[in-house]
Amino acid sequence: MPIRQAQGPRLVLVDGHAILHRAYHAFPKSLTTRHGELVNAVYGFSRILLSVLSELAPKYVVVAFDLPVPTFRHKEYVGYQVQRPAMDAELKDQITRVKEVVEALNIPIFAVPGFEADDVIGTLARQATCEVIIITGDKDILQLVRPKVKVYAPGRGMAEAVIYDKRSVFKYLGIYPEQIVDYKALVGDASDNYPGVPGIGPKTAVALLGKYKNLANLYRHLRELKPLVAQRLTQGKESALLSKRLAKISEKAPIKLDLKACLVHDYNQQRVTDLFNDLEFKSLISK
Repeated sequence: MPIRQAQGPRLVLVDGHAILHRAYHAFPKSLTTRHGELVNAVYGFSRILLSVLSELAPKYVVVAFDLPVPTFRHKEYVGYQVQRPAMDAELKDQITRVKEVVEALNIPIFAVPGFEADDVIGTLARQATCEVIIITGDKDILQLVRPKVKVYAPGRGMAEAVIYDKRSVFKYLGIYPEQIVDYKALVGDASDNYPGVPGIGPKTAVALLGKYKNLANLYRHLRELKPLVAQRLTQGKESALLSKRLAKISEKAPIKLDLKACLVHDYNQQRVTDLFNDLEFKSLISK
């Protein structure tokens, strides 16, 4: 869907780690400074951030980051994300530089111990009374889409960015934003290593949610299902409920939205210019 002009104040919430990962894999590792410092993720992140600020013209902006500490999901399920590979050292080394860029642009960084950046974003989006656009490449965040909350996914390569509202989420996934958590409860998530219901795949999950709308209603109508599907759901109920708790983005992180602190305001242009010169981002200085 096209990006329309904001009818009122617009808050942009940037999923820092998701955009950092996308930039790292999108831009070549030949992007180094003359001193040999790898800056491909810093460059890609900076370019995406500046483009978003120009294209969306928000009044308020925040960047949320994960912290390198366990979250409430790890306490809930010891297997959570255990199969996820460790962050590349070459990417990890660029995080400090990315935060330097964000801070130089006077954009606040939000992070909460025990919660993922998704949860910080979900909490801030719930507290906001203005239009919210979330910048991320993480499709799990589509569960937050509602009338005043949309998701902007930067394009890969030369592809254009995609902005998701309720209709476009359904067109993309075959389910509505409010059904995504129940979908994940049924199919699980290999990247985060939670199981869902063994034997229930994406096609079956979409069909079940299309008819029964949500997980609770589905379990009330097991007798209507094919015996094998009903058996799998019955045997996997505990796993489904666990997976649902893990999949749901918290909107109750201990953080309060202070819009005044998030205003897009004047920054020290010389500081940013000096930083971009140090990083050898000459093409971004004019932006």
